[in-house]
Amino acid sequence: MADALRARITSGELRPGQRMPTQARLADEFGVERGAVRQALRILQSEHLLTNVSKGAPATVAPDLGKALTGPGAPPASTMVALAPRIASAFAAPHVEIDALCLTAVSLTLAIGEPLRQIHAGRLKPAKVDFRVLLPSRDIPLAFPTPVDDSADDVDVQLRRRWLAQRNAQGQVLRHNLLALRSTHGIDVQVTFRALPFTPPVKLYLLNGTEALFAYYTLSRREVEIGQQHLEMYDAPGIQSTLFAFEQDAGLRDMTFVEQSHVWFNALWETISSELVLTS
Repeated sequence: MADALRARITSGELRPGQRMPTQARLADEFGVERGAVRQALRILQSEHLLTNVSKGAPATVAPDLGKALTGPGAPPASTMVALAPRIASAFAAPHVEIDALCLTAVSLTLAIGEPLRQIHAGRLKPAKVDFRVLLPSRDIPLAFPTPVDDSADDVDVQLRRRWLAQRNAQGQVLRHNLLALRSTHGIDVQVTFRALPFTPPVKLYLLNGTEALFAYYTLSRREVEIGQQHLEMYDAPGIQSTLFAFEQDAGLRDMTFVEQSHVWFNALWETISSELVLTS
């Protein structure tokens, strides 16, 4: 229940300052006792997503969700939930610097929609935006996605084509949407992609030199339809990966993780990565 209500809050279905449904209504909706409802609401209150949780009046969605979702006490959440508000917070800086290492850039492209909306609404006004993105090269055998049974003809080739089309499409959309800020808002934007010679087992986002967001790509078995053929494959949907946040001012451990993540990313960027062209 807490997960479902959290998703409604972070998606905007329940807005900041809005009153929640009554505990009786939530109990009926989820088919549970009121004690379970109160427990779920207290979880969300501990995450600073709700206020005024009691046995009486309905709770209220926190008025400052940005702080709740990006502050040092924010709990780990899926990339789909956690990345957009943190990217939006990074865009509040005059000079936005974002480095990303990922498999396809799907999560990053989705997350960038939130700060773009805020820029167009006049709530964010960065002067300069620099993006560097590391993605797997098209010239390497991928560790995943990979077929469960590769004995069938061209199965691996079909999955590879599917991944490459997704990588290229997401990268092109990301670049186009960011570069459009030059003409629409006069923002100095630079977007650069480079290719990795390996399949990354983790995803990493570095925000303005002060924050590192880290997640594992966890493989699972699933079915995908390509053309009219159903294929079993091992894959790791990145938007579902749990994102862990480390902030430079949150203590020595976090500060060291942020600093070493930058060292690692820069080393890959400057040594074994190569030019990446977003075409098939």
